[in-house]
Amino acid sequence: MPDQDRLYVRTPEFARVAERIAHVTALTSRLNVLPFDDTTARAALLAEIVGKPVPDSVTVYPPFYTDHGLGIAFGERVFVNQGCTFLDQGGIRLGDGVLIGPKTNLISSDHPLPASERRDFITRAPITIEADAWLGAAVTVLPGVTIGRGAVVGAGAVVTKDVPPNTLVTGPAAFERKRWID
Repeated sequence: MPDQDRLYVRTPEFARVAERIAHVTALTSRLNVLPFDDTTARAALLAEIVGKPVPDSVTVYPPFYTDHGLGIAFGERVFVNQGCTFLDQGGIRLGDGVLIGPKTNLISSDHPLPASERRDFITRAPITIEADAWLGAAVTVLPGVTIGRGAVVGAGAVVTKDVPPNTLVTGPAAFERKRWID
């Protein structure tokens, strides 16, 4: 997986990340109970969650969940529908004009496969959704994936590898990929 890094659990860096997760969880809890028509307060909380101003042309419908916030970068005219989860420790970049369907999950962190290592560290790799891509309802995008400019990912798809520009991909992808001895 390109650009993958490890965050070891018993480290000061992990402690700082855990503090950030607690803080962002509190912020998203507040975001998700605001009156829907309080767009000013929603925009202010979203900017606090991501640690920088969010373009006025971005729409994020609640409920919205993220674990870190600081790894999210929004382009112009991005639309994120209801019930989405962005686990952004590895980074999530959304290009201009991206459309994200409801209940979509962008997951930029993972655990190692061997059970003996799963509690020791997490792996992180960026997700990039290029300009004008569209992710249908309940799509899951895994760490290290780039979805090309103008691509469409059909509802319910699990995206485990890069999608070329201007390409339609569909269907769940649950098949045996690897076996290991622990």
